[in-house]
Amino acid sequence: MSIMRSLPRLACGLLLSVVIALLVARVTATEQARSEGPRIDVLFSREARAETVTGMVYVAISRDNRRSPIDQTSPTGVPLFSRFVDGLAPDAVATFTAEDRGHPLRSLRDLPAGEYWMQPFVNVYTRFPRADGHTVWLHNDQWEGQDWKRSPGNLFGDPVRVAFDPKSATPLRLVANKVIPPIPLPADTDMVKRIRFQSAILSKWWGQPIYLGATVLLPRGYDTHPNVRYPVNYMQDHFSLNPPGGFGRGGDFDRFWMSDTAPRFIAVTLQHPSPYYDDSYGVDSANNGPYGEAIIKELIPAVEQKFRVIRQPWARMLSGGSTGGWIALAHQVLYPDFYGGSFALCPDSVDFSYHQIVNIYSDANAYYVEKGWTKVERPSQRTIDGNIEVMMKDENWYELVVGDKSRSGGQWDIWEATYSPVGPDGYPRRLWNKETGVIDKSVAEQWKKYDMADILRKNWTVLGPKIADKIHVYVGDMDSYYLNDAVEKLNEFLTKTEDPKFAGEVVFQRRAPHCWGPRNAELWQKLAAQVDKGAPAGAAKSWKY
Repeated sequence: MSIMRSLPRLACGLLLSVVIALLVARVTATEQARSEGPRIDVLFSREARAETVTGMVYVAISRDNRRSPIDQTSPTGVPLFSRFVDGLAPDAVATFTAEDRGHPLRSLRDLPAGEYWMQPFVNVYTRFPRADGHTVWLHNDQWEGQDWKRSPGNLFGDPVRVAFDPKSATPLRLVANKVIPPIPLPADTDMVKRIRFQSAILSKWWGQPIYLGATVLLPRGYDTHPNVRYPVNYMQDHFSLNPPGGFGRGGDFDRFWMSDTAPRFIAVTLQHPSPYYDDSYGVDSANNGPYGEAIIKELIPAVEQKFRVIRQPWARMLSGGSTGGWIALAHQVLYPDFYGGSFALCPDSVDFSYHQIVNIYSDANAYYVEKGWTKVERPSQRTIDGNIEVMMKDENWYELVVGDKSRSGGQWDIWEATYSPVGPDGYPRRLWNKETGVIDKSVAEQWKKYDMADILRKNWTVLGPKIADKIHVYVGDMDSYYLNDAVEKLNEFLTKTEDPKFAGEVVFQRRAPHCWGPRNAELWQKLAAQVDKGAPAGAAKSWKY
């Protein structure tokens, strides 16, 4: 072999040696950073849980213990640090270092030396072998409403007072030795009833038992009028087992519901938490599964078979606020022949050119607006006088600490789980980079399937004749989460419709926050009027007693 031919091989070998040396140096530096910086060792005891855990381990840190540190965490709360574990055994240690993610402090090295209360917590995930071929790990709701801080089966330890020094490599040790007990279900009463059952549709899709439920408030005189069937209001909201309208508290709603002037309705709140959130958003979704189908084919029929409901579209009303407001509008739009009217208060974004205040179709970044020499942060919550409560980046960064891959159980993550396509790893594709806020326009395009204003604009000739008089939307023009701007865009379209003209109503209230809209007597009278308008000629109205 000639010298000239051997030189390239020697050069390649030398280059490979350099690359390997650099990689080894990087790994060594990382390991050295993990061993020399601050360390917190967290474990859960065998007495609390005998099985291994795949999920998130947290450490919450606060200056006081008036409330537990875990309960003080939020986008603007005390520091929270997290670490994903895969098959962590009882009594085995999960070590937190300066490399682990935190919020509002990004690293343990950013925590000043001092005395703090520290608390360990373990959020237990479940394996879901889904029918779409993807296997994912998520927190399985235990009928607590997808709230990891109070979910039965999750593990925690009591807060411990510790002295912390970010320069010390001596590990602190925290033990999660307690388990959150099951939540007792409320008892039924003469007027409040509950149902809960395993959904065949959703359980097949998720590969694990998934449950649906409903809490039903009966009208006065239900038992003494055994032959009467009633119109129903399906009230959309976040997960709750409390009676619809807060009935039973002895307040204004109780007095109204039991009065002679209250329309005789059956009021129903629906429970459909998902592995991503306390509420599934009620629609079929690539990541969340066929919740729309399950609600229409399983949950509502279960209610209407057990209680004396008029099982006709004109007698089925929808109402709700915020998340529930979006569902109330979406179900009327997506299932136009199934319902007779929708009354949506302060709905989540109904036009994604204002996803709160982010235009997902044209903005480059969700967190910042570039101004050349500077950039301006976007807020996500305000008071009615315009003062800012929370910034967009902080809500998203907090969610990222609680759970990566859209697994926080938080608001921005459920929107991704509902509206986004499935990523190669089986989890939702990010609308924007959770760290930087840079928007992925290919994902934004996929969100149009759930953009209510866009759906109505493209399909008005078909949908208009079915729902032109069924849509009613109410919002304060200083909505706390900027939801009024999307409603403005929706209203711009609806007021210009032809063949047919829009015959519902969109109402804005000056300087009203989240979640303004008609309630109690005003709302129920509107619902009753909508039922009367939709009832066929000659329909018996025996519920009017």
